[in-house]
Amino acid sequence: MHIDLPEKRYYSIGEVAKAFGVNTSLVRFWEKEFDVLKPKKNAKGNRKFTPEDIKNLKFIYHLVKERGFTLEGAKTHLKEDKKQALSNFEIINKLEDIKSQLIKIKEHL
Repeated sequence: MHIDLPEKRYYSIGEVAKAFGVNTSLVRFWEKEFDVLKPKKNAKGNRKFTPEDIKNLKFIYHLVKERGFTLEGAKTHLKEDKKQALSNFEIINKLEDIKSQLIKIKEHL
């Protein structure tokens, strides 16, 4: 899945939910369920997600929505093999980006 977010230091929950195509309530739910999500909160209590949070959200989205993991299964996968799983996920993302760029180049030929 390709998430289209501008490079910023912090993202609002609305921006994050729109980029992932989910409701803000699902993002809040995942925040409660997964310890790796730790958005900052301002004085008003508004969540501000960092690029690291976005990376973790991408991985959670991939496990739950794309690969069909249950929440418990995704939590276990994150705890047991976090480094290897994240590494594999990052490699897959980079390859998908390269593929999309190559397809764009092919279309312009």
